[in-house]
Amino acid sequence: MVRVRTPRKDKNEILGIVESMLGSSRIRVRCLDGKTRMGRIVGKMKKRVWVREGDVVIVIPWDFQDEKAEVIWRYTRPQVEWLRKKGFLEGVEEG
Repeated sequence: MVRVRTPRKDKNEILGIVESMLGSSRIRVRCLDGKTRMGRIVGKMKKRVWVREGDVVIVIPWDFQDEKAEVIWRYTRPQVEWLRKKGFLEGVEEG
């Protein structure tokens, strides 16, 4: 049994796929809502979690600048397979 954290709509969380690394904890993320945003890896994730191109992440778009977002979660391979099986990654091809 794989336990997977799903994006919470009430907190404005969106699934996305990392397109490219921009340096200094910034990445380009293609989100499920069709927009490409510049994501910033939050401080508590920066040292503990290694984010690479092609990873599936959860982002929270900024309220005042929609083209930017905070990256708050990264999924492991088994979790991505679970999301794909359950239909969370519909319409997005992985990089």
